Amino acid sequence: MSLITDRPVMLEMDKVALSFRAGKSSFDHGVHHVLKGVSFKLYENETLGIIGRNGVGKTTMLRIMAGILKPTSGRVTMRPGKTASLLSLGLGFKGDLSGRDNALLAAMLQGSTRKEARAFLQEIQDFSELGDSFEEPVKTYSSGMRARLGFTTALLTHVDILLIDEVLSVGDAHFKDKAQQAMQERICGQQTVVFVSHAEQQVKELCDRTIWIENGRIRNAGHTPTVLADYRKSLQANKPQPD
Repeated sequence: MSLITDRPVMLEMDKVALSFRAGKSSFDHGVHHVLKGVSFKLYENETLGIIGRNGVGKTTMLRIMAGILKPTSGRVTMRPGKTASLLSLGLGFKGDLSGRDNALLAAMLQGSTRKEARAFLQEIQDFSELGDSFEEPVKTYSSGMRARLGFTTALLTHVDILLIDEVLSVGDAHFKDKAQQAMQERICGQQTVVFVSHAEQQVKELCDRTIWIENGRIRNAGHTPTVLADYRKSLQANKPQPD
């Protein structure tokens, strides 16, 4: 079996930083530094995990990779001709349009022709288990329904890089198991994935490598079990002690 680093690079972040002005005086002269010079490479067919506490920049990294946010400095390079899709809770869905119309638009934005996108719709409706709600406006959906639609649309329309933000942690136990099985099947194929999650067991089961983000920087990166163990030790060390 070849090393991951022997594979072609799908995406590279090079010294990426993102800052914005904020009202809190606790920030650096009113500037919040979300990411501070993050660099890494994502390899073809790899599943890369990203872990860290809330607010450390994990979701921001995904949005930069997806092209939704532009970094303050540094650069993001994607392999020419490749597509990426960010799975989040209905990110980018148009509330007044039906699930069907949103799935059609999402598939086309991910590179499918209208004919190809239409061919995916029945499978998307069936897998997402939305039933008649597939024809209803997305603004009537619960967060779980939006997550199922977003996950299914990206999974079944075959983007090159799948950016997953906690989607497998949302929804009932039945769909969670179904989504994880579908992801594992895709991972065993040709899918390249970046997976943000607080669920250590999912990260351990799904991810080849893992990056630990702390205070906007990469604290550790490498073999998933090793990074998870270091992260767990850090959480325990910083856990408030009882009086």
